[in-house]
Amino acid sequence: MSSSPRLYFFLLLLASAAAVAQQPRPAPAQSQPLRDDGGVVRAQELSAGRVTGSVDIGVPLGETPVTVRSLTPSSAAGQYRIHFAELDVDADGYISRDEAQANPSLADEFISLDVKRRGKLDRDDLAGWLLE
Repeated sequence: MSSSPRLYFFLLLLASAAAVAQQPRPAPAQSQPLRDDGGVVRAQELSAGRVTGSVDIGVPLGETPVTVRSLTPSSAAGQYRIHFAELDVDADGYISRDEAQANPSLADEFISLDVKRRGKLDRDDLAGWLLE
């Protein structure tokens, strides 16, 4: 009888090993190329303000190094007040990414204002920007 618990344990171990061996393996992760979302990347010259922080982001050997710097601009130039109707060229009730290019400040902030990720902005999205 003392061998019966050992046999039972051995059979249980064998059965669980067979069950694990039969489970399909997940597909390996695949990297995707970066998408061009049509956004405009604008760079500000470091001479246009005071650098307040800097960090180097580690990348694998052979890839382009990345340095992110924050800076305090020397001026807060920008046109952050708009007339919606002037930018809504096709009069569809939205300002598209293309229409926003007419106002560099809006073009720079487009992605952060498009919280619904529709690729267009309505009057509610631009509540703090509207002059009318």
